[in-house]
Amino acid sequence: MGSSLFSVLCLSFLFLGPCYSVSTRDQERDRITKLPGQPSNAGFAQYSGYVTVHQEAGRALFYWLIESPKSRRPESRPLLLWLNGGPGCSSVAYGAAEEIGPFRIRSDGKTLYLNPYAWNNLANLLFLESPAGVGFSYTNTTSELYTGGDQRTAEDAHTFLVNWFERYPQYQYRDFYIAGESYAGHYVPQLSQIIYQKNKGIKNPIINFKGFLVGNAVTDDYHDYIGTFEYWWTHGLISGSTYRMLRTACDFGSSMHPSSDCVKALRLADAEQGKIDPYSIFTQPCNDTSSLRRNLRGHYPWMSRAYDPCTERYTKKYFNLPEVQKAFHANVTGIPYSWNSCSDIVGYYWVDSPLSMLPIYQELISAGLRIWVFSGDTDAVVPVTATRYSIDALKLPTITNWYPWYDNGKVGGWSQVYKGLTLVTVTGAGHEVPLHRPRQAYILFRSFLENKPMPS
Repeated sequence: MGSSLFSVLCLSFLFLGPCYSVSTRDQERDRITKLPGQPSNAGFAQYSGYVTVHQEAGRALFYWLIESPKSRRPESRPLLLWLNGGPGCSSVAYGAAEEIGPFRIRSDGKTLYLNPYAWNNLANLLFLESPAGVGFSYTNTTSELYTGGDQRTAEDAHTFLVNWFERYPQYQYRDFYIAGESYAGHYVPQLSQIIYQKNKGIKNPIINFKGFLVGNAVTDDYHDYIGTFEYWWTHGLISGSTYRMLRTACDFGSSMHPSSDCVKALRLADAEQGKIDPYSIFTQPCNDTSSLRRNLRGHYPWMSRAYDPCTERYTKKYFNLPEVQKAFHANVTGIPYSWNSCSDIVGYYWVDSPLSMLPIYQELISAGLRIWVFSGDTDAVVPVTATRYSIDALKLPTITNWYPWYDNGKVGGWSQVYKGLTLVTVTGAGHEVPLHRPRQAYILFRSFLENKPMPS
């Protein structure tokens, strides 16, 4: 773990040289020379490795830094931290390999090709596998896998950032944003709150946090579930009688544990929906759906894919290759690591999950941070109606009323600008918006960074 004394010394001119020398050595240790199967024309630097967040317990989090291409001057670009949810799912598996990262994995599970709408064209990307026990991240205290929750996840992520910025001092003071989706609707605001509170009173903070954006995000249980049940009914996925039963029996505003009547109604809804991909209701799932694991919060690996519904299979194959793990500096024992896109243990035994993120939104909106929320409108797990109900509960004044935004003359979705928050929908996108609508997601991210409304 990095020490606060080290940080203070690094800020003085006298010690600037030695600190950067140590950091340079650490960075070079983590540099990725080339990934197996990587195309030769990548043109950007990559680093990956571990940052210890708790020495005594042996908790270390795995990261993958992908800088902007040299032609786009990475030193002038902001830094974006991306988090996936679950809880228990890997940001490397989804955010990096399927959504906003520069590489896609071919069906052979061995070779990569470039994503033309990669977000590292606009910002340097930092993917974090969090909490410990997810992906390559680990803890030497096995019991911690059964006691995970929001608070420890947020605290560990903040510790990671403090130590990571010591290792990469060239990113200190640079504009910094956080993004994520799904259950990262908890991770992102909670981490943002910690950073904001730690930065209070500091004129020029090392972690120069500017704002966050979240997509199809779990936000407020009461409004999320009302909106979810309504989406199921209005999209013809469940019967009217089951819809009414859900509205009557399920009260998620007071407890995360559903009643027996609510469980019965949810099982009816599940049966009525049939064998669809709930994360993308208009696309076909991968032909083997027997591995789908459902529970009330959707803590299971995603299966929604726009063009190839079996992408997750290729991802799992690739990240379990010994030569890939070696290139990522992820195999610390010499024994092949059994990597999974999501951890059943971490998600199943989650013990700490506040019912609402809205109080954090209110605090950070008042602080003047940039906050955008986006939603793919074909997701039935955290649907657009859920997001709209949750945002409406903030009772924010409207600056620009609901309007269509365009991409090449076609409607890309709709947007509404509130005082302190921008809401954007992406038409035809499922739970993983950048996977289903990569070009539109790219436009969204560019607008966010420029702090401009979606093009109308």
